[in-house]
Amino acid sequence: MSSGGLDIRPGIFVEEDELEEQFIRASGPGGQNVNKVATAVQLRFDAAHARHLPERVRERALKLAGSRATKDGHIIIEAARYRTQEQNRADARARLTELLRRASEPPPRPRKKTKPSRAAVEKRLKEKAERSSTKKLRGKLKLD
Repeated sequence: MSSGGLDIRPGIFVEEDELEEQFIRASGPGGQNVNKVATAVQLRFDAAHARHLPERVRERALKLAGSRATKDGHIIIEAARYRTQEQNRADARARLTELLRRASEPPPRPRKKTKPSRAAVEKRLKEKAERSSTKKLRGKLKLD
């Protein structure tokens, strides 16, 4: 891998020239500094044309990105949590790395629906009947 890129997993990485950063003004705390300095970062990654992403990872990454993915296959991550460009830049890269790492994991197997056994159903109904009779016995006594 070239220096400065992102290591995702062995054999899966993002090269520096596949990342595009743009610094923008952030909202939130920072006093007058927030009006003068562009500390927030917008990290743009072209997942659709990434050279070292397997097809299944690319598809899952775009799916996991949700509203952060554009129609043309870019993933956009905005980071404005910190007051410095460097911290926000590192945060955006860490979030992209985590997204791609999750996308590279195999999807969980779907849950198989099962029916409760006949014994389990009977046990539940028996306990329910016992509880019902216990509660009925707690009722007020009627003396007529």
